[in-house]
Amino acid sequence: MTTAGSLTDAGVSEREAQVLALLGEHLTNAEISARLYISVRTVESHVSSLLRKLAVADRRALADLAGQLIHDSTSSPSHASAPTPPPAAAAPILPSPLTSFVGRAVERAALAEALEQHRLVTAVGPGGVGKTRLALAVAADLTDRFADGVWYVDLVPVTDPAMIGRAVAAALGEGEQPGRAVDETVLTRLGPARALVVLDNCEHLADGVVVFVERLLGSCPHLVVLATSRARLQVPFEWTFPVQGLSLGDDVAGADASDAVTLFQERAAAVGAAPFGPEDRRRIAAICRDLDGMALAIELAAARLATLGIDGLEAGLADQLRLLAGGPRLDDRHRSLRAALDWSYALLDDTDRAVLRRVSVFAGPFTADAAAMVAGHGLTAAEVADALAQLADQSLLGVLPSPTGTRYRALETIRQYGAAWLDDAGEETQAHADHLRWCLTIAAGLEAEPDKDQGSWRVAFDAAADDLRAALAWMVLVPDHRRDAHDLAVALAGLAFARGWSGEALRRYEQAAQLSDGDAEMAAALRKACGAALSWHMGNHALRLYREAADAAIRSGDYASAAHDLALAATMLTRAPGLIEDMPPPGAPGRLLGEAHVLAIRDPRIAVDATILVAESFNGHEIDPLSLALAERAVELARRIGDPLIESAGLDMVTAVQLAIGEIGEAAISARRRLELLAPLPFHPDLGLESRDAYQMASETSLAAGDIATAQDLAERILDLRDYREEQHLATPRLLAVDSLTGRWDRVLLNSLKFQESWERAGRPRLRNLSVGAAATAMVHGLRGDDEARAIWSGIVAELRGDDHERRRSGYGGVFDSIVLLHRGRHAEAVERLQRTPEQLREWFTGLWRHWYAALWAEAAVLANHPEAEDRLGRARFLTTGNPVATAMVERVSALASGERDRMPAIAAALDAAGCVYQAARTRALGDGDVRSQGQADLAALGAAPMA
Repeated sequence: MTTAGSLTDAGVSEREAQVLALLGEHLTNAEISARLYISVRTVESHVSSLLRKLAVADRRALADLAGQLIHDSTSSPSHASAPTPPPAAAAPILPSPLTSFVGRAVERAALAEALEQHRLVTAVGPGGVGKTRLALAVAADLTDRFADGVWYVDLVPVTDPAMIGRAVAAALGEGEQPGRAVDETVLTRLGPARALVVLDNCEHLADGVVVFVERLLGSCPHLVVLATSRARLQVPFEWTFPVQGLSLGDDVAGADASDAVTLFQERAAAVGAAPFGPEDRRRIAAICRDLDGMALAIELAAARLATLGIDGLEAGLADQLRLLAGGPRLDDRHRSLRAALDWSYALLDDTDRAVLRRVSVFAGPFTADAAAMVAGHGLTAAEVADALAQLADQSLLGVLPSPTGTRYRALETIRQYGAAWLDDAGEETQAHADHLRWCLTIAAGLEAEPDKDQGSWRVAFDAAADDLRAALAWMVLVPDHRRDAHDLAVALAGLAFARGWSGEALRRYEQAAQLSDGDAEMAAALRKACGAALSWHMGNHALRLYREAADAAIRSGDYASAAHDLALAATMLTRAPGLIEDMPPPGAPGRLLGEAHVLAIRDPRIAVDATILVAESFNGHEIDPLSLALAERAVELARRIGDPLIESAGLDMVTAVQLAIGEIGEAAISARRRLELLAPLPFHPDLGLESRDAYQMASETSLAAGDIATAQDLAERILDLRDYREEQHLATPRLLAVDSLTGRWDRVLLNSLKFQESWERAGRPRLRNLSVGAAATAMVHGLRGDDEARAIWSGIVAELRGDDHERRRSGYGGVFDSIVLLHRGRHAEAVERLQRTPEQLREWFTGLWRHWYAALWAEAAVLANHPEAEDRLGRARFLTTGNPVATAMVERVSALASGERDRMPAIAAALDAAGCVYQAARTRALGDGDVRSQGQADLAALGAAPMA
C-alpha cells in the first residue's frame, strides 16, 4: 500500500506531491499549471517523474493513487484529523474582456518582443487609444513564456501611492504578514519568480510607481514589468512603446484591410446593425480616419449607429471636429477622442449627463443603489437606474455582472471626462459630499455586521475599500470635513483590522490621530494603533505609539491613561521581547514603570493599579514568590472591575509561574481560563496579541499536562484564527508539536511544507516561538530515518533561535532529540543529551516540558544502565503524577527495569487511550513475542524506521 510516508521514500519531491494531490482532484495539466503557477511543460515533467517513481501505468492510475491517499488518511482511526494537501495558491487571473480584441497583430508581436528584451516596458499613449486591451492581449499571449505566472494589477482605484504594494499583493493573492510591510511581502514572493507583472493606468501615481518598480526589479532578477501610462515613467531602464490608433488602411488596400473598420463593424453588429456593403465600409473608414483610429472613440461612434445611421454619425462628428479645428495639432488624438466624447455627451439628455458626471467620483465599480445615493441629487432612484442603462447602451459605462448583483464602471478616460464636466457644472463639492455620505453609510453597515469573518463580509468590504480610501483622501484636503475624515479613518482602520490587514489598520489609526480634535481623542486613536502594531508583530512601532499615546494623554490631563500606556509598554518589553527588533537599553521596563507609578499617584484608578501590577509581575522572575503575588492581585482587581484583557494578562503570568514551579495541571487550567475570558470579546485591535497568545498557551499547557485531545483541538483552532490563515508559519507550530509526539506524522509532513513555504515567503523571520514546530518536524524525520531532512529542519530551528546553545537549553530540545536517540538505541547519547535534571527546568518555557522530559530522562538512564537509574525512576514517577502520557511512559520504564515485559500491552493500551499513537507502538515493540511484532508493524505503518 502506498502511504504519504512512502511517497517520500520513493523520492517524490514537495512539488511533485502537490502535483499528485491536484491530479487526485482530476485537474488538467493547464489547471494544475494555473493553481501552482508553473508552466504546463513543467507539469508534464512532474507527471512523467511521478509515473516513473511510483511505478504506475498512466495518469488515471496516478489520480486513483492520490485519491486513495486522501481516503486512507481520512478513514484511519489513528488519524482523527486527516492530512489535507497544501492549499494551492491563488492562480494568476487576467481580466476577461467583455468584447473581442480586434487587430493590432503587428503591435502585439512588437510589444511581445520588447518584453523579451527589456525588463520594464511602458506602453504609452493617450486615454482611449487601447493601451489596456493591447497589454492584456499580449500578456495572454505570453503566459507560457513566464513559468511563474502573468499578473495584472489595475491601479485606477488606487488613490494613494503608499497603496501600490497592497494592490500588487492583492493581485498575487497575498495578505499582510506580521512584522513586515506589504511591499516586502511582494518582493519576497516575486524574488525568484520568472513572471510578468502588468501595472495598468500608472499616470496618476507615476512617482510612486517609479519608486515601487525600481525596488521590484532590483529585488527580482527574473521579473518583467509591463506598465501602461499616458506618459513615460522617465527612468533610465525604461523602454517606451508608443501605442498608436488602430490601422486605417490605405487607398490601395482599402477599408477591408483596416483594423479600425473591423472594430467598428464588430461593435455595430453588437447593437443590431446590418452587414455593411462596400460603400458603407468606405464611409465608415472615413469616420474612423477622422477619429484617428482611437479605439474608444470608434466604439462610442459604433454604439450610436443603430439610432443615428451613418449619415447622423458623419454629421454629428463633423460638427464636433470643426469646433475643435482651431486647437493645437500637437495632440491630434486627444482632439479626436475629445470630439467623440463631447459628441456622445451632447447626445445625452440632461439626466444622463448629470449621472455620468456624478458617478465619476466612484473609485471602483458601483451598484445602481450606490449611484442613486451619490448621483441622485434632484433625481429619483428610478431615473438614476434608467440613466445607468442608457449610459451602458452607449458604451459610456461598462456592466460587470457579479454574485452580489450588477455593477457599473466607467473606463478611466470616461471617468476623467465626467470629472471635468463635474467641475464645470459646479457640482464637485456636492458629488463628493454625497459620495462621502454613501461611504460613511457603507462603513457603518460593515461595522455593524456581527460576524466579520464570513466570506460575504470580506467580499462586501473589498468591494467598498477603494471608495472608502478615495473618500478619505478627498476629505483630508477639505477643512470643513476634518471631523468626517477622522471618523472615516477610524472606521476604515477598524474594518481593515477585521479584514486581517493590520498594517493598513495601523496606518489609518495614525492618520486618525493626526485628524483628531484634541489630545484625548489623539491618545485613543494611538492606543488602537498600538494594538494593530502588536498584531502585525511590529514591537518597536508599538513602543513608539505607547509613548506617543501617553504623551497625548498627559497633555490632556488624563494621567491615569498615560500610566496605563506606559505600564503596557513595560509589560510588552518583558512579556513579548520576541516582537521587538531593536531592544531598548537594559532597565527600560523599570524606568517606564517608574514613570507610570508617578502618574498613577496623580490620578489613582483601580484599572491602572491592575495594569501596573501585571507589568511589575512580568518584570520579575517566574520563581520569585512576589511575581505570583503581584499577578494574582492584578487578576483579582481586574475581575472586580470587569476588565478581561487585564485579567488575561495577569493569568498569563500566573500560568508562567505555575509552569516554572511544576504545577503543570494548574497551569493548563489557568491558560484555558484566559480563553473563556476572551471568547465573548469581538475581534478588535485592543486584543493585540492576547487572543492568539491565549490559544497558543492553552494548547501548549494541555500538551504539557498530557491532555492530548484538548491540545490537538486548540492547536487546530489556531489554524482558523483569521490573522493566521494566510501565515502558516505562525499557525502550524503547535499542531506540528502535538502531531509529532502523538504519531500523526502524515499530517506533520504536509503541515511542515506549509510552514516552510510560508516562512520563506515571509522572509525567514527569526521568531523563537516558531522553533518548536520546526524541531518537532526534525524529530519526525529522525524517527523516519531521513537524516538529510532532519538536518535541514535542525538548521531551520537554529536559524529561528539564533544559536545551538539556545536550542539545547530549551525544554523541547532535549525531549525531541532524546526520543530519536532512544528509538535508534543510542541510550548513552540520550543520557548525555538530558544532562539537566527535570527539577532544573525552572523557567516557564522549560517547565512546559518537565513531565515529558522526566519520563525520557528516566528511560534513558534505565536503558543505558546508568548508576542513578533507580533514583531517576523514582523521581520521574513523582514528577509526572497526573499526566496520563508521561505516567504511562514511566510505567514502561519501570517494566523494563524489572524485566516485566508482559506489562507492555496494558501500558500500550493506556497510551492509545491517551491518544499517543507513537509511544503506544514503541511500548509494544519493547514487549515480547507477538506483542513485539505488533509494535514493529505499528511503527512501520507510521512510517518509522526500524527501532533498535
